[in-house]
Amino acid sequence: MLKIKDDIYWTGVKDWELKKFHGEELSTHRGSTYNSFLIKDKKTVLVDTVWTPFKEKFVEKLDREVGLGNISAIVINHVEQDHGGSLGFLMEKIPNTPIYCSKNGAMMIKKHFHQDWNFNVVKTGDILDIGKNKLIFVEMPMLHWPDSMATYVTGSNVLLSNDAFGQHYATPYMYNDQVDQCELFQEALKYYANILTPYSKLVKQKINEIIGLNLKIDMIAPSHGIIWRENPMQIVEKYSQWASEYQEDTIIVLYNTMWGATKNMAGAITKGLEGSGLAVKMFNIGKVDKNDIITEIFKSKGIIMGCSTENRGVLSDTAALLEVIRGLQFKNKVAASFASYGWSGESVKVVEEKLKVAGFEIVLDGIKVQYEPSLEDLEKCQDFGREFASKL
Repeated sequence: MLKIKDDIYWTGVKDWELKKFHGEELSTHRGSTYNSFLIKDKKTVLVDTVWTPFKEKFVEKLDREVGLGNISAIVINHVEQDHGGSLGFLMEKIPNTPIYCSKNGAMMIKKHFHQDWNFNVVKTGDILDIGKNKLIFVEMPMLHWPDSMATYVTGSNVLLSNDAFGQHYATPYMYNDQVDQCELFQEALKYYANILTPYSKLVKQKINEIIGLNLKIDMIAPSHGIIWRENPMQIVEKYSQWASEYQEDTIIVLYNTMWGATKNMAGAITKGLEGSGLAVKMFNIGKVDKNDIITEIFKSKGIIMGCSTENRGVLSDTAALLEVIRGLQFKNKVAASFASYGWSGESVKVVEEKLKVAGFEIVLDGIKVQYEPSLEDLEKCQDFGREFASKL
C-alpha cells in the first residue's frame, strides 16, 4: 500500500495489459488502474474495491497489510465491476461489515451479488465520523451510472471522486505532476469524450454543486489513472470546459471506402478545406480506432463523413461508428456527407439521417459520384470542402 496523504493509502491495481474496456467497446492503449483507497483512522475504512479478476490478489493484500477484521466500514462509490467487482469475495470474509453507498448503489449491489448485506444508504451531505477525519458523501448520479457518488475526506482534504476526473492510464507514477502532461490530458479527454459526453449537462450541475459545498480540496483521487495533487482543480476546470459544448478549430473528414473512390473524394474535400484557416484531419473509419475518432469528433466544430453504399446502406464500420455517435449526442456541431457509389447510392442519405438523429446540423446537401470521380468531380469536391468551411 502506498500512502498518498495523511491517513489515506492507495491499495489498488495497475492493469498494464488492458487494451479494451466495457467489453470490447472502449480502447485503452495505455492500460488502466483500479484505484481503491484505505483510510486508517480510529475506524479503518475501505473506499471501493478493484475489478473482479484481481479479487484474490486485492483481498490478500488487504489481509496482509491491515487485517480484514480491522476494516470497520466499506464505501462503494460505484458498483460497476471495475470498482465493486471484488466486493462479493471480500464480504465472504467479513460479511457483517457495514457498506455505505447511495440508494441506487444498494439496489444495484443486491442485483449484482444477490446478497442483503449491512447497507447504510447515504445522500449528499451525509457524514460518517471515523475519528480525526470525517467522510462527506456527494451523490453524482449519471457520472456515469445512476449509483455514482464521491467521498470527501475532511482533515486530509481529499476528494475520492470515483469515475469523475479519471483516465485509463497505467504509469509507474501515481500523481499528475510526475507524468507526461500530453499523455495525461489526451487520456483524460478521451475518457470524457467517450464516456461522459451524454451527461455534460449533469457534469456542469454537479461541478457547481461541489463548488457550492465550499470544500477545501488538496487532492482529487479518481478510480482510474493518476491522482491530481498539483493544482487538482485544473481537471475540474477542464471538465467545466468540456461540458460546455466544447470545440476546437478543427474539421474532421471521415471516410470508408471499398475500392478507393470515396477516399479520393475525401482527399479532394480535405484539400478544399485546407485554405479555411481551420485545422483539418482525415481518418479512414475502417482503419482508425473508433474511440480515437470519437475524441477527435468531440474536439471538432464539425465533420464531413463519406461511405460507400453496401446493400442500400453503409459499410459495417461506418454503421458502428454512427451508432456510437448517436448515443453520445454531441451538441453544437455541423456535418455533411459524400460518397462514391455503384448503382443505388443510398449511403449519403443514410449518413445524413443518422447524423441528424445524433444532433448534428446538416449544413450542405451531400455530394455523390458514380464509380470513380473524374477530375471535374474532384474539383467539385474541393468546392464542397470550401463551402462547408464557409458555413462555420
